[in-house]
Amino acid sequence: MICVSLQNKNVREILEILETVEMAEIRLDLCPLSQEDIGTVFSSDTPTVATCRIGGDVTVDIARQRLSAAIKAGATCCDLEIEAPKTLASTLRNLCREYGTRYIRSWHDFEGTPSVEALKATADKCRYHGAEIVKLVTTAHSADDAARVLSLYGDGGELIAFAMGEAGRASRLDCLKLGAPYTYAALNEEEATAPGQWDYASMCRALYGIPAASAAKAGSPVTIPCSKSFAQRAIIAAALAEGTSTLTGYTPCRDNEAALGVAASLGASVVREPAGNCENLKITGIGARKGSLVTDRLHTGESGLLTRMMIPLCAMLSSQAVRIDGEKTLLRRPLSGAKDILDAFGARIENIGTEVTLPDASSTAKTEAQVPLTVYGPLGSGRVEISGRHGSQLISGLLMALPLGDKNTTLSVSEPKSIPYLFITLDVLKHFGIRINNELLGGEDFLQSEGDWNLCTGILFKIKGGAHYKACEMPIEGDWSAAANFLVAGAIFGAGGGRHLGSAAPLVLKGLDTTSLQADLSIMDVLMDCGACLSQLDGDRGDIIVQRAPLRAFHLDASHCPDLFPILAVLAAFCQGESRIGGVGRLAHKESNRSKAITDMLSQMGVEVRVEGDELCIGGLSLSRRLLEGRLLKGGSYTSCDDHRMVMALKVASLGADGPVLIDNEACVEKSFPGFFDSFEQYLSL
Repeated sequence: MICVSLQNKNVREILEILETVEMAEIRLDLCPLSQEDIGTVFSSDTPTVATCRIGGDVTVDIARQRLSAAIKAGATCCDLEIEAPKTLASTLRNLCREYGTRYIRSWHDFEGTPSVEALKATADKCRYHGAEIVKLVTTAHSADDAARVLSLYGDGGELIAFAMGEAGRASRLDCLKLGAPYTYAALNEEEATAPGQWDYASMCRALYGIPAASAAKAGSPVTIPCSKSFAQRAIIAAALAEGTSTLTGYTPCRDNEAALGVAASLGASVVREPAGNCENLKITGIGARKGSLVTDRLHTGESGLLTRMMIPLCAMLSSQAVRIDGEKTLLRRPLSGAKDILDAFGARIENIGTEVTLPDASSTAKTEAQVPLTVYGPLGSGRVEISGRHGSQLISGLLMALPLGDKNTTLSVSEPKSIPYLFITLDVLKHFGIRINNELLGGEDFLQSEGDWNLCTGILFKIKGGAHYKACEMPIEGDWSAAANFLVAGAIFGAGGGRHLGSAAPLVLKGLDTTSLQADLSIMDVLMDCGACLSQLDGDRGDIIVQRAPLRAFHLDASHCPDLFPILAVLAAFCQGESRIGGVGRLAHKESNRSKAITDMLSQMGVEVRVEGDELCIGGLSLSRRLLEGRLLKGGSYTSCDDHRMVMALKVASLGADGPVLIDNEACVEKSFPGFFDSFEQYLSL
């Protein structure tokens, strides 16, 4: 990325410039800004670097005040020279940690370029004094001087190193090839602050092939569809309830429509009412009781969640055997752990047709359930212990079914996975008048973590029997799984994507709740950890704005949000350094074997990728580096593996490819997001 250095500008001029550049350094020692002006300027969505050199009229106290105000207002980076007093450095370092601002320690040589050994010693000094990013700028009198500065790359840690002077001019661009998160340019030729400095238009032309970055005006917001995690649970709960429930904000997809089909098969009636770009559902339920179900057959489409929820519900509600059928990829997916869990409650599952035999944790062969299958009830009660290592969906079905039993149940779940989805189930149940007490269990590390799900070793649910679902009105929130694709696209490419590389425009998303229980909300944390610029307007349900920024590698345990893996893999490909994503074991039995699908995709695209144990390791390069080195992702023909999430990830990856990316069976996105391609085209149009 290109950071434009701004000096001698007032607040109005700076705000106007921030709308036309992709990143800016604001020289607080040279711009006439009040403390209030500083707060306004650094609240911008455009990535910013706050710099305030000490000297002349700028005292240490003035620098502290100005830089502190910038950090608190939202500066992306704070640049402090290594010569600054220790007390100032300590104050700013602590503020940067508190507010999430990246801490730069910089050193400049305006006379020449010292030896490589001296440069390395200076870089080490900057890191010793807390630098997250080291910035070294020297004066080059020859090509050898510039080469010595550039030789520092590869020693570890983030580095911005280049040389001033005409002999160092090329190094200002070459540093991006070597991994610098960004480089510096002047707004125009007249405002160059040092010999050899590029103007912004020339550097945009060299990097992006355009004379200047696009204006920062955002296009129309992309509206995100409803969460199918919430929608399917709410539809089934409404079908079980007494009376008529209203579900607002519904958007159709194959999985959601399959849930409505199941609701009708249970005996519920559904009325659909248009409501803008979504629908409201009025569902009159059956007032479910234990043994009250009369149907002997359900069709769950291609939805693994719906299938697993209905298995325990059928066992509880029906006095006869119930056959569950499905279609497409669901017919190939083993329902791992389902037989053991139903056995624990005195119920059983019988496969219809070919049985699936897989090794379990002890490497012994084990037969697993698979659709089509038959469920035989009833579910027992009492104290029951089960394993949660195969996922949360069937446990969600138990939580929906067990309150309808005659007696109380204490359900102990060991090795829980996808814990956030269990809390979505509890939240939906609460809307329909059913409350379940729960207790998260873990060791001392879990207690000290204040509830880190990755350290949770068990959950205890206390479920009262004899409950009845009651009708309610419930809004269905937007889907973070779908939104993740657009958030990543905006963070890497900006609005307009591959059609407007170098765009400074932000992407705006509507229909999301940042207090959501959805596991895939963690995409926001991942993007902020990588350095993306994110903001939200007007509260927890306001529009979300994402803008390009220098991206760095990340580490994440995605065991509780496995649906993010495909798009996280694409993100990692454009983050400088090696990213590691844990939880690969959760991917084998999705719509595809996603671990293999992702590694095959990245390998074909020319991205370094490997699996180490339970981690996916991806070697990433920044977009700038890929452009300058001619290492964009490789276009060509790719397989979706009939997996909707792979299609969406491939479309985002195509924005950074050197040619068209052709995907087979794009239609499988209808499983979760039928409007994806329309929304994608909307994202591309500025």
